[in-house]
Amino acid sequence: MEEIRAYIESGVLELYALGDISSEEKLQVETMASQHPAIQAELDEIERATILYADAYAVEPAPQLRDRVLNSLLTNFADDRRLKTVQHEDRDDVISRRLAAVSAAKPTASIFYKYGFAASVLLLCVSIAATAVLYTRLQDSQQKLITLTLSNQKFANQVNNMSEEINVFRDPSYKLIQLKGTQKTPASALTVAWSASKSKVLVDLQTAKLPAADKGHQYQLWAIADGKPVDLGVFDTAATDSADMKTMKSIGTAQAFAVTIEPRGGSVNPTMDQMVVIASL
Repeated sequence: MEEIRAYIESGVLELYALGDISSEEKLQVETMASQHPAIQAELDEIERATILYADAYAVEPAPQLRDRVLNSLLTNFADDRRLKTVQHEDRDDVISRRLAAVSAAKPTASIFYKYGFAASVLLLCVSIAATAVLYTRLQDSQQKLITLTLSNQKFANQVNNMSEEINVFRDPSYKLIQLKGTQKTPASALTVAWSASKSKVLVDLQTAKLPAADKGHQYQLWAIADGKPVDLGVFDTAATDSADMKTMKSIGTAQAFAVTIEPRGGSVNPTMDQMVVIASL
């Protein structure tokens, strides 16, 4: 559950909803959502919030502008609408009468038609431009809302982490274990907070002194229980992880703790020659 919560809080689901991730990351999100109902529920909630915000701030063009455009179009094409259907008449007679009507029309009528048509096109262009501006503003507002939501979520996570860190020092069931460097890295050090009764383990990233690990590797915490290594999860340095103390996998019984450098994602068994710190209880 801790890994699922961390994945939800990473912000990748919000980026997925925006479409701002690569195809590989999109496939990963869809795979995780299909495997974990909690992730799917969070993704649905994010998409629902985005839709509700768009509906709440949708802006339609003013009805007066629509009426003006339609009236202009009706005025421009009024002459064509008044033309009567001619039936059972000689085609030459019909053509002659229409040519005569056009010849007798005043020049001002042609000018009025041209300016009327130009005005209707101008109004249509203004309407399209106004709609584009409103759409751009709506997009900006949506982006700001998502950014604000992510910032609030990050702040809430920091508050929760600080509260949990304070509880560790107040709770007498926690034991602070100082892991010291091995012969390979004698200057290394790490503090582990462990509550056997609550089966909770946390590592202090703020004061950790560990050798640098490249992008392809992570630190992996191990517990020695009944003479066998037990995986307690992977972690990065304080510069990479968002919290000062990171909650690891649960364990209620242990005789020692150790940290090794493993390929990113962790290993099934510890790489002994990559052990950097260890402490026996």
